[in-house]
Parts: sequence; C-alpha cells; structure tokens
Amino acid sequence: MAEHIRITRIRPTTVTVPLEAPLRHANGCHWGRFVRTIVEVDTDAGITGLGEMGGGGESAEAAFRGLERYLVGHDVFQLEALRFLIANPTASLYNNRTQYLAAIEFACLDIIGKALGQPVFNLLGGKLRDAVPFASYLFFRYPTDATRAGEVRTADQLVAHALALKAEHGFTSHKLKGGVFAPDYELACYRALAAALPGDSFRYDPNAALPLEDAIRFGRAIEDLKNDYYEDPVWGVNGLRQVRAAVRMPTATNTVVVDFEQLAANIRDPAVDVILLDTTFWGGIRPCLEAAAVCRTMQTGIAVHSSGELGIQLATMLHLGAVLPNLTFAGDAHYHHLGDDVIEGGKRQYRNGAMLVPEGPGLGVTLDPDRVARYAELYQKLGGYPYDRDPLRPDWYPLVPNTRWADPSDDRIPDLDP
Repeated sequence: MAEHIRITRIRPTTVTVPLEAPLRHANGCHWGRFVRTIVEVDTDAGITGLGEMGGGGESAEAAFRGLERYLVGHDVFQLEALRFLIANPTASLYNNRTQYLAAIEFACLDIIGKALGQPVFNLLGGKLRDAVPFASYLFFRYPTDATRAGEVRTADQLVAHALALKAEHGFTSHKLKGGVFAPDYELACYRALAAALPGDSFRYDPNAALPLEDAIRFGRAIEDLKNDYYEDPVWGVNGLRQVRAAVRMPTATNTVVVDFEQLAANIRDPAVDVILLDTTFWGGIRPCLEAAAVCRTMQTGIAVHSSGELGIQLATMLHLGAVLPNLTFAGDAHYHHLGDDVIEGGKRQYRNGAMLVPEGPGLGVTLDPDRVARYAELYQKLGGYPYDRDPLRPDWYPLVPNTRWADPSDDRIPDLDP
C-alpha cells in the first residue's frame, strides 16, 4: 500500500428511487421517491470510495463539483484536515458544507478500509454487535393510485401497516412520524398503535410542529405507555426544556442538538435526554463517534438517526451502530419504505428487527451500475421535488409552531407526475 492515497476526481450522480407510497410529514411530503446524490471519489491508488447525501428532494451534484478543486490531491487518511479544509466552522457561517463533508468522509473511510482490507468498523475500534436493531418508521402516507395502495390516513390503516411491518421485519419498537394532522387525531392513532402491539415500545416525532401547550398535553396523555422517548415535540432548546420539565418521559432531538456547541449547551443545562446521531447531519461517522463518547461520559442517551438513506448511508449507520457501547435504543431507518436500492443485490434485509453489519472491506457495499443508471435516468425524467410542500395543498406551508393541520377526511390522491 502506498504511503499516501490521494484524491484524483469527484464523480457525483443524482438518483431518484421510488418509495412504496408518498410519505407525509410536518413540513410537507416525500413525493413518492427519494432524491439522493451518490458520490464516487477516485484516487491515485485506483481505489474508489462511495459517499451519499440527500438534499430535501434536490440534487447536490453542482456543490460536489464545486468542491473538487479543494479535494484533488488530498490524502484520504488525513480526515481531521479534511474536516477543516471544507467545513471550517467560521467559514461555514457563509458556506455550510457539513453534509458535503459527511459524504466525502464516508468515501474516504471506504477507501481506507479497502486499502487496508478492513471493514470500517475496525477503523473505528471494532464492532461490539453483529447487527444493529431498528424501529419501524411509520408515516401517514398518501395512496399511490386509485386502488388506495399504500395509504395510511386512519388509525386502522396505521395499525394494519405496523402489524404488517412487524410480521415481515420483526420490529419491536415503533416510531410514528406525526405533525401532519391535529394533535388529538394523532394522539388517538398513537394510542391505537400501542394497544395493538402490547409489549413493544413506541416513540412519537411531530418534527417540532406542536405548540408548547399541545406538546405538554400530548405528552402527559401518553405517559402510561411504553415510550422510548418523545422526539422533537416543539422547536428549540428552551421549548424542549419546558416539555421535559412537564412530561415524565425522555425527550429526544435530531434538530436542535446537531453539533458540539449545541451538545455542550445541552449538557450544561439539559433539555434533551437522547441525542439522535445522524451520520450526515453531524458531518460524518467520526463526529458521531465523538459525540457518542461525550454522551457516554455525561449519561446522555443516544440513538442512530435516519435522514432518508439509500444503501451507502445505511452502511455508515450500521458501522456506527456496531461500535457504540452506549447504544441502547433501536435506530431509525426510512429504508423499508424504499422500492429498491442502488447497491449490488438490491435492498438489504432485516432479521428480527435488526440488520447485519457489512463485513466487507470499507463500507462493505458496492454500487450496481445498472440500478444507478436506471435511477439516474429516472431523476432526469422526474427532476426534484419540494420536500417542504404538500402536493395536495400547494398554497400551504407550515408554521412553527403549526396550527394549520391536514384534514384526515381528505381522501384525494395526489398526481405526482412532473
């Protein structure tokens, strides 16, 4: 192996991969597909590493091409230098590149692992578990067509979907993505879910949409259930601190503690009990590992967060989850909503609510050229979509806190063709 392995080229490709159904959330909707930018990093050693990021329904190709001049010639082993090369914290006040850094870090770790013949988890200290547990990730969903396939709008549909996912994948923890309908409606759905799955645990995430008073009332109304945590019921650290004081269950966030300054402030004056570590939001696997060590020291909980992954980012989540001694909660993954993936072999499988950690060198996943070409062509045909808009409410946009909820009696079917 050469003493240095240097980057020679950055090759981004935008793909769009269909979902089983459009996923509704507090800020809008995933319009029946995920748009992801796949990043291939070539080196002078002939080794190519893989990275991935999202972008709220839009391509990030132009941004990665713009970064190439920073990166050509950089030694992939110099990961700490990489962090400041493209995501200096003061420079990031003007050009926040944290998520771009994450995708490049993924690729560099992939390259290093391939060069050394080792899986990434061994670069991070060695795995503590062979499989990472995940929660079901339940959304209210628009139907895909006139047959109403995929629809989740009522409590009965939500329960049926959760039971089907449990039967297929073995999930024993269940997360409801809320903030779509009025709090009382979603409260009834959440309690129906818990009643239908005795012995399992639950978590609720309205994406910080609730007014403080509703968040406290909702939280108190579910205190008797087996809750993992109450995720982002309101926006902001001070609001979460008030919810935490008023409701007897752990609070969690992936929105307002996503860097080390915020983590320090939360530890000094706690508002959040569980930090959801996202390998993209935090700028890579290594920052998540550092944050997890701080949380372990201070007895703050952690979980692995999902930001709409395909197989490359999923692999980073699995390697991270494999090495964390203080991972006591099941992770999140949108992954089971996907119709396909861009990696060889297609979608990875769950076993008993968990997913095996890849054992191959690097991230342990390989792109399927045919799938990449197919979904790159589909992106060229369909383009992006506005993640923060609802296709059936074109003039609507959410307030924070929100009071303009969707109508659960509205059974229209969106036309998502461009």
